[in-house]
Amino acid sequence: MDPFTLGLITNDEVLALDQDELCKPAFCVSPEGALKVYVKELADGTKAIGLFNTGETPAQVTLDWKQAGLSGKQALRDLWRQKDLGVFEGTYSADVPVHGVQLLKTSVPPSFLSPSGS
Repeated sequence: MDPFTLGLITNDEVLALDQDELCKPAFCVSPEGALKVYVKELADGTKAIGLFNTGETPAQVTLDWKQAGLSGKQALRDLWRQKDLGVFEGTYSADVPVHGVQLLKTSVPPSFLSPSGS
């Protein structure tokens, strides 16, 4: 097994989505066309989001906060790359390759948490 494949199947952040104790399935919030957005509610109150391009050409896929049930500012993390992407509000767009997906997780930005952490 090459290092990329091993890293993919042993990615703790991605495995945690599958094993989330809330056990809710992801649902499609943009069912039209080749560009799809799936949202999964997680037990900790965050959401996992998949931006899918099922088309035959690279495309920009947009996550719309209203469609996904998000509000305010959200920190986004790319789970495949295990990299924080920044804080966004309203929408987020990403270039997704042919038959590709970007897997994200939301969280409230730390600056928006109270001193007690809640």
